Amino acid sequence: MSDHTITVRSIDEITHDVRRYRCTKPDGYSFTPGQATELALDREGWRDEKRPFTFTSLPDDDVLEFTIKSYPDHDGVTEQIGHAEAGDRFLIGDAWGAIEDNGPGTFIAGGAGVTPFIAILRARHAAGDLDGCHLIFSNLTERDIILRDEFEAMPGLRTTFLVTEQPDSPLAADLLDRDALERLIDGVDRPFYVCGPPAMVDDISDALQQMGADPDGITFEK
Repeated sequence: MSDHTITVRSIDEITHDVRRYRCTKPDGYSFTPGQATELALDREGWRDEKRPFTFTSLPDDDVLEFTIKSYPDHDGVTEQIGHAEAGDRFLIGDAWGAIEDNGPGTFIAGGAGVTPFIAILRARHAAGDLDGCHLIFSNLTERDIILRDEFEAMPGLRTTFLVTEQPDSPLAADLLDRDALERLIDGVDRPFYVCGPPAMVDDISDALQQMGADPDGITFEK
């Protein structure tokens, strides 16, 4: 890991447990939409505690942005980062990741698994190139949905929001399975992007292949 020190410029609340961290960008630092880096807190006792976080800014932006869900009941980086303030410093490595834009397709996300898709969809939005893109985004409740307003406002992006633990919501649905996917997607002759809890990624990838999707056309973090 080639360490770069970055400083938090601003922090914004996105949901009740998700924050957006805008940070300084090292000279010459590069990544592609969908990629992540290993991040650690530049603080005594935490510099070796590295965790992967996805960039949600675009490569040409003059800041590095991360959209991070905090887990207050976890004794670790994601709990500590929830206490970060403007002026704090992070350590990051170089960019890496298997999730990249392979063309218009169906993006299937669970919870914070949407983060690799944020930069990809923002880049397509900036280029006016969202036709043929469909975001299927499953969460526990409506208040957990990250950037719902932004996604809904992107011309050309079809959005389907589902919640699995709020039965009184108009978005109420069961966990995504093959039956649900067959109802939600129009066919399997397109790229698929899947990110979320590991069990969800495995189940959806298996279901898509059972439906006839090309395994090489399914992009996920391996």
